[in-house]
Amino acid sequence: MCIHRIAAATSLIVALAATACDKGGSTASTTGVANNASPTPPKTLTYWASNQGASLQVDKQILEPELKKFEEQTGIKVNLEVIPWPDLLNRILAATASGQGPDVLNIGNTWSASLQATGALLPFDDAAFEKIGGKGRFVAAPLAATGAVGKPPAAIPLYSMAYGLYYNKKLFQQAGIANPPTTWDELVADGKKLTAGGKYGLAIEGGNQSENIHNAFAFGKQHGADFFDAAGKPTFDTPEAVAAIKQYVDFIARDKIAAPGNAEYAANQSVTDFATGKAAMLMWQVAGANLKSHGMNPDQYGMVPIPVPVGATGLKATSSMVAGINLAVFKNSKNLDGALQLVKFMTSKDESVALNKAFGSIPPVKDAQGDPAFATPELKTISEVLATRAAPLPQVPNESQFETLVGTAVKNLFAAAAAGKPTTNESVKAELTKAQQLMPAS
Repeated sequence: MCIHRIAAATSLIVALAATACDKGGSTASTTGVANNASPTPPKTLTYWASNQGASLQVDKQILEPELKKFEEQTGIKVNLEVIPWPDLLNRILAATASGQGPDVLNIGNTWSASLQATGALLPFDDAAFEKIGGKGRFVAAPLAATGAVGKPPAAIPLYSMAYGLYYNKKLFQQAGIANPPTTWDELVADGKKLTAGGKYGLAIEGGNQSENIHNAFAFGKQHGADFFDAAGKPTFDTPEAVAAIKQYVDFIARDKIAAPGNAEYAANQSVTDFATGKAAMLMWQVAGANLKSHGMNPDQYGMVPIPVPVGATGLKATSSMVAGINLAVFKNSKNLDGALQLVKFMTSKDESVALNKAFGSIPPVKDAQGDPAFATPELKTISEVLATRAAPLPQVPNESQFETLVGTAVKNLFAAAAAGKPTTNESVKAELTKAQQLMPAS
């Protein structure tokens, strides 16, 4: 994304927040549902779903039968649209600006605080939680990634995920590597052994802003970088942040364990490369379902937590952000009661099991986690990471700009590395400083 488009997106979000303030901000609650709803609410809802499966069509095949069950139970028809990730945030921002949005929508959990600041989403206060079955049904870690601290959540956890390191058992065996790496020194050493004959040790998604920021955050935690100070001011270019980003980009630039072409990957090509044996390792969020769609069976790969520095403890042993998808309701829906009914249905035990099983994620609903479907080695590891080694991205109003700007900075650094330009502390700092300067004032 060019700087002009970044600046435009940043300006849009600032304008949206200002508009929300003019309208009184996020003061609406479900106590006002009756006032906001039509005298006779429409018997339809519009639902924007994020693309969780191998394709938009796969998602529709999974979701449509479940939404038909909801229609049979309530008489409310749900008009479904599955939106690709590259388009989702812009579609949501346009809807918050125009006031013409869906009734219910999926959002990346890292966007929760930014979208909360626009005032467009219904706050899940005590009354709203009561309507969907209670706050206590949800696991604490994903619930912490639903909005700014001290405010009612802007959304409800729907799918929980975390990052893990996937490794190809056959390629490891052929290279004489007995166990997967647990530290970065081991990963780089293994990656060099595995890089030969047109195959690489690691596949990365260097052109994907979201993947870049997720990895930048986890690497940053391991180096002691926070990216925002206690007052919410950006601190993108600290020595700790520079060291973290450089380590990540060096997989192409210095270590040469990832293919230069990975710098352009932005549409899950790294998953395809891993599944087809072109790369021996992959850092990804619950990749099992996607790997299966590419013909790779679970017995062909293993999955362990992403490595950490030697001797790391506490936050420096963070190996993943708290990844996941949240379910939100537009505050100006003409059928708020129906929208909350859909949220309750989608997060019920049976639906949480069915949907998370289909998409290969972990249910954020407590009573759904005991289902045998989530007892696979992969999902057990993901649950362990979420419980002990994951941290939420900064829950600040400008978080989505942080994702765009720093994600783009990392993308630029990968592109430079792929072109043969040296990655230095100075070049990394320059990109991060530029990103910080483009951040709007808090």
